[in-house]
Amino acid sequence: MTLTELKYIVAVARERHFGRAADACYVSQPTLSVAIRKLEEELGITLFERGGNEVSVTPIGERVIAQAQRVLEETANLREIARQGHDPLAGPLRVGVIYTIGPYLLPRLVPAQIELTPQMPLILQENFTARLLELLRQGEIDCAIMALPFPDAGLEVRPLYDEPFVVAVPRSHPWAGRPSISTAELKQETMLLLGTGHCFRDQVLEVCPELARFSASSDGIQRSFEGSSLETIRHMVAAGIGITVLPVSSLPTSGAPDDLLAYIPFSHPVPDRRVVMAWRKSFPRREAMDALVRAIRRCQLPGVTYLEHQAPVISLPA
Repeated sequence: MTLTELKYIVAVARERHFGRAADACYVSQPTLSVAIRKLEEELGITLFERGGNEVSVTPIGERVIAQAQRVLEETANLREIARQGHDPLAGPLRVGVIYTIGPYLLPRLVPAQIELTPQMPLILQENFTARLLELLRQGEIDCAIMALPFPDAGLEVRPLYDEPFVVAVPRSHPWAGRPSISTAELKQETMLLLGTGHCFRDQVLEVCPELARFSASSDGIQRSFEGSSLETIRHMVAAGIGITVLPVSSLPTSGAPDDLLAYIPFSHPVPDRRVVMAWRKSFPRREAMDALVRAIRRCQLPGVTYLEHQAPVISLPA
């Protein structure tokens, strides 16, 4: 029995699919399947019922996987304790950030963190919410900066800030001079959306549910297009292909020229997202989490509403 095999069974239990679990673990599906079969033979039990496209966990498998998750967390904690000794602010902190936050927060966060806690370098990576949660559970990262809601439990969550959305249109668009836009008006336009897997895409579809119908239908190409990043979509809007919805932190900073686009606030109620930081309840370096929160607040992202300095930590039930 190895830690790698435990990571594999936790991934399969989460994904309910061997192929997706293999992708999440960055291994081939045969490698993952052989390792899990070997573990089942060693334990003398069946962990998963394999049938069709869906994989289900056996009752005894549920107990084994729950214990495997605890073992992975405690292993990560042992490494952390050994590395940090008695100073929780000494040594690197591994931070994951979703794609629609990273480009706008990280350039401000890194210098702020260096100024506050130079002895705690940040090891950063961007990814989708689902992948960051997987890395968090496996102990591969220490915390993740994401937007609510996300499908997980057993985490500590610290609210950071609320971020309103705005509409981006070409300068030549009839809406360019408008003081505000209602969410209902979006369905009249060709919308540019992030691709599947981005939580910001889901948040935009909540703003205008009609877009989900368009993007799912055969005629959807006429009404919605998908991009790989907010910056790709911004350039497509500038080219006159359509309009989009952006988080306010992604807008050009004050004084930066943007002759091709106009940014229009939403009329009330203004759609927004809550950005939070999450970490495992068992993570031992609580002071490091507090230090990172202080650095994030020092970033002063334009347009966002920072929450109270002592915003309560939320414990998601296991």
